Amino acid sequence: MVPIAQRNSAADISEENPRLRVVNEALARAWGKGWFSKPQLEPQALIRAARQTSGLADFGDDDGWRDRLDRLTCALDQEADLTPLGTTIAYGQLVAALAGRARAEAMWRRYPGIADVPLVAPIIIVGQMRSGSTRMQRLLACDKRLAFTRFYESWNPVPRWNWSPLDDRRMRGWLALRIARWLNPRFNVIHPVRSRQADEEIGLHNLGLYGAAFEAQWRIPSFARHAEHLDSRPIYAEFRRHLQTIKWLRRDKRDRPWILKLPQFSQDLEAVLHAFPDARLVVLDRDPVQVVGSSASLVRNQMAVQSRKVDAGWIGDEWLHKVSLRQRRTAQARAAHDRPSVDVAFGAMREDWRGQMRRVYRMLDLSFDAHTERAMARFMDKRSHRKLGRHRYDIADFGLTEARITAAMASPVEAELAA
Repeated sequence: MVPIAQRNSAADISEENPRLRVVNEALARAWGKGWFSKPQLEPQALIRAARQTSGLADFGDDDGWRDRLDRLTCALDQEADLTPLGTTIAYGQLVAALAGRARAEAMWRRYPGIADVPLVAPIIIVGQMRSGSTRMQRLLACDKRLAFTRFYESWNPVPRWNWSPLDDRRMRGWLALRIARWLNPRFNVIHPVRSRQADEEIGLHNLGLYGAAFEAQWRIPSFARHAEHLDSRPIYAEFRRHLQTIKWLRRDKRDRPWILKLPQFSQDLEAVLHAFPDARLVVLDRDPVQVVGSSASLVRNQMAVQSRKVDAGWIGDEWLHKVSLRQRRTAQARAAHDRPSVDVAFGAMREDWRGQMRRVYRMLDLSFDAHTERAMARFMDKRSHRKLGRHRYDIADFGLTEARITAAMASPVEAELAA
């Protein structure tokens, strides 16, 4: 078995998943023969395609999204080293994001009352990637007194058409997962999800041309460094409006607290609390060695689908930097804002999830009733949830050691400067 750190070439990646080789060869042949045009990852080309797709021309106020689009496409061209499939996926995602912006803007103009839809005391799950945030979100989603974002709503907050009871977002969410699982079977082990299941709001960040969904797929360090130094408050103001839109489309008049979960929150917690001033926080903690190793493994899995070369050492360095940065940002925001919160350790959840959930419910001032406990127990016993235990990784494959990770976490500022 060749160590992961040495399995960096496109040929090695294709050997791991022969489907990728077939798709890449087919796309390259189609472009070479002139059967299809090669997608152009250039801002104006993407904007034209989004206008054609949506039939709309207004992408909303420029809160910096045009600059982010310029920087992202430049990074994709100069840094990402995309395969034909990677180019196609990037093109599809960016056109969909721009078209989604246009549809949202059209809906907000037509229905200005969406801006007044209440989002009362949301429950913000703050945790690094691979810290147990999905488990926490889906456990809380078992409680019918709480609301959550479904996978298909995150990636498609505004429908192309909505003829009750038909909603094209459900179909598109289901299809997207089928394609993703076919191209990348391992991802269903690392992050199992169904179209209507509670999932993180990462798709809403895509509409803002922002966030870790891009960074976890492609090697784009210049874009990542720029995003880390942005004032992200306008992005989260738009993020809130998208949540209001999802609730409005549901015709949900109840004031159920919304469970929000996104690893990016740990990096942007100051801006998140600005957008949701009455939020309660569930802050997750896991051994940084496990967080960095598991995050690097997930990112490598994603990049291997779309890139010609996957540098495991670079991924290790990058996500050590990201985890360190997010730890520091979270600590700073919590020190500056006194919000109701509870800290939950990954190991404690494994040992006694019921006891930890009772602590969470005490902070939320909700009763941990028998019905909710039984629903949570059923979730914990599901085969799809237990798949997560099959995710295997080794930090040495990414050029990392426990000592180095521990040192970076102890001195996050120095680690950030060194990155």
